[in-house]
Amino acid sequence: MTIGFDAKSIVCNITGFGNYGRTLVGDMAEAVPAGTVLNLYSPVRGDEALRRQLTLRPCMRFVYPDAAGINAPLQALWHMRGMVKDLVRDGVRLYHGLAGELPVGIREAGIRTVVTIHDLIFMRHPEWYSWADRKLRRWKFRKTCQEADRIIAISECTKRDIMLYGDVPAEKIDVIYQSCGTLYKMREGEKKMHEVHINYMLPERYIVSVGALEERKNIMLAVKAMHRLPDDVSLVVVGKDGPYGERVRRYIAANGLDGRVMFLHDVPTDDMPAIYQMAEACVYPSRYEGFGLPVIEAIQSGLPVVACKGSCLEEAGGNATLYVDPDDVAGMAHALRLMLKGAPGREERIEAGRQYITRFENAEVAQKVLGVYRELVEF
Repeated sequence: MTIGFDAKSIVCNITGFGNYGRTLVGDMAEAVPAGTVLNLYSPVRGDEALRRQLTLRPCMRFVYPDAAGINAPLQALWHMRGMVKDLVRDGVRLYHGLAGELPVGIREAGIRTVVTIHDLIFMRHPEWYSWADRKLRRWKFRKTCQEADRIIAISECTKRDIMLYGDVPAEKIDVIYQSCGTLYKMREGEKKMHEVHINYMLPERYIVSVGALEERKNIMLAVKAMHRLPDDVSLVVVGKDGPYGERVRRYIAANGLDGRVMFLHDVPTDDMPAIYQMAEACVYPSRYEGFGLPVIEAIQSGLPVVACKGSCLEEAGGNATLYVDPDDVAGMAHALRLMLKGAPGREERIEAGRQYITRFENAEVAQKVLGVYRELVEF
């Protein structure tokens, strides 16, 4: 039995789809029966450091287009359509699109398909996307719903959106939560903690937030809440910069928050556990998410979390996490105060969070995905 996976995000995406693909494929390699071959199809070789995050086992191999060095348009065309010929050539019986899309024509080729859809933010909040981006994403989504035999949604929230915007029957969709690797469960040593603290010049007391600087992630809410928190508490924001970041920095400069908000970009994955573990709390004020992996990472790191209402984050964090309206500055500040060291009930929240996220353990997630595969093909 040969199973194919869309590996573009595995080798190109540092977070998001990339984390999902690397974690799931790594776990599937241990879950599938002996003799199963896992082919990872990507139009590019991508980043070597990202490839190394996925431990290649004897049953796994990367597959690239035959023509080495093809240009970007041809790479995109192969990924969208041309890959199907290679799947047939390699005897792939089942293909899993890990990043919300499937190659055109795969159903006609007789290959059974599963696709993971992470979110439909581009349809629920089109104002955050350009006209061209919306058109392309909508076309891919509708085409993928037609091609797919089964759809995996990474939250109940995403399942509802798929049914609403894709007119897909509930029985075609399986909700299987995204798993989180074990990296954030492991406590870093004092030496590593000290090195990271010095290298990034981290504050003595801080709240951490992980996510790209874009409007949807809504970090401005947490920044505005800093006025109402103790003066010795800072905010450390880790994520890719962007135009929204300039707006946030202008607000910081105009409101006397210089020195209390720090931005870190291009942080290696190996440093992230220490950055989480030295924080007092995590804030994830996103207006809309398909899942919210940083919530899980923070809880695994031993942090209490404050997030926002309105999407799937209640599913990710459970009852131990506090949730506020995405425009409620006073509510955000109050919730963060309850998560700082010394606050009553803080340790109980941390422990309750750890118990809740055991449902996202890797082995259990892999077995659920394998169960979806077995509904389509025999092993």
